[in-house]
Amino acid sequence: MAAPTEDTEAVLSENETNEEEEDAEEEPKEPRVRETPEDIRFEAIVNTVSFHPTRDILATGDIDGDIYVYSYSCTEGENKELWSSGHHLKSCREVAFSQDGQKLFSVSKDKSVHIMDAEVGKLVSRIPKAHSVPLSTMLLIDENLLATGDDNGTLKVWDMRKGTAFMDLKHHEDYISDIAIDQTKKTLLTSSGDGTMGVFNIRRRRFELLSEFQSADLTSVAIMKRGRKVACGSSEGTIYLFNWNGFGATSDRFAVKAESVESIVPVTDSILCAASMDGVIRAINLLPNRVLGSVGQHVGEPIEQIACSRDGHFLASCAHDQLVKFWDISKLPDMVVSDYRQRKKKGRTLKSLSNKAFGTGDDFFMGLVEETEAKKDEGEEEEMGQESDSDTDSD
Repeated sequence: MAAPTEDTEAVLSENETNEEEEDAEEEPKEPRVRETPEDIRFEAIVNTVSFHPTRDILATGDIDGDIYVYSYSCTEGENKELWSSGHHLKSCREVAFSQDGQKLFSVSKDKSVHIMDAEVGKLVSRIPKAHSVPLSTMLLIDENLLATGDDNGTLKVWDMRKGTAFMDLKHHEDYISDIAIDQTKKTLLTSSGDGTMGVFNIRRRRFELLSEFQSADLTSVAIMKRGRKVACGSSEGTIYLFNWNGFGATSDRFAVKAESVESIVPVTDSILCAASMDGVIRAINLLPNRVLGSVGQHVGEPIEQIACSRDGHFLASCAHDQLVKFWDISKLPDMVVSDYRQRKKKGRTLKSLSNKAFGTGDDFFMGLVEETEAKKDEGEEEEMGQESDSDTDSD
């Protein structure tokens, strides 16, 4: 057999090199790890979003009545649909996991309450005509009690062991937008489109009082300041504050300069996130009242709801762009807010609080300073007017 020539050796060497390059190209690349999970796109507008209490799982409900449950991950390409359900005939208004994460509750415009197995989506039980009009919101009080509100302002509290309501009260003149309850599971609060906040004692099964009327719809309600304050978002972009046991009249109000505050979620005792019709999610400190900056945005799309993950690391938001987006809020609890308000600077943009967020052209007083810089900056700032109860409630 003839010995290979130099040309043959060159060809063989080139082929070996090409094979090595192909092998290198075929080697799988390590999936990229992101700061937050990727956006999840849906076929319809998502109204509601809820996190699982113990696992990296998210549930959503959309305007077609469909419910989707996803596992989420910061590893790129790892978000996975676990199951979906079309049990509701009309728009799904609210979804929520039970405290043990085994069941998923939902309410709908079709007037029904559904309880599903959270693992597989099988319908466990349902209340087909829970209200005489479409349901607007709900709150799981504990493993046995469920509160629901409807478009006409009726509140019901259910014993799910019996499937019957032991409270059925109508004191609002318009839809109930949100429900909250204190840590003792005694006092239940409702916000309403009639501009009032309702107070109910579920232990004594009775209505307590309505707040004074505000000048806009109350869209959301949250208990803050270790139970000493209640915050309500409104359709005029103002956050109203009430003292605990002083529910009749507001103790303070804070104009956020948002089109409408649609959903609020507590992050700490003093900081909440507020989502609005202008598509911006703002982090807000209460007493002293400050807009800390932008957590995230659905550009130009009204946001329907936001929710905080079990570990407080992520915020999820759903908007009219048919996306659920995730935002990193892990650094919010470490922020320090000065008691002094900075002088107004025209054209100042809303501070971005994460790499994904970006500011808007709105003119805000930030009032946010690093702890190490607080004393240095005090001489350059003017003291803000004293907030109501701020001397006793600022933490």
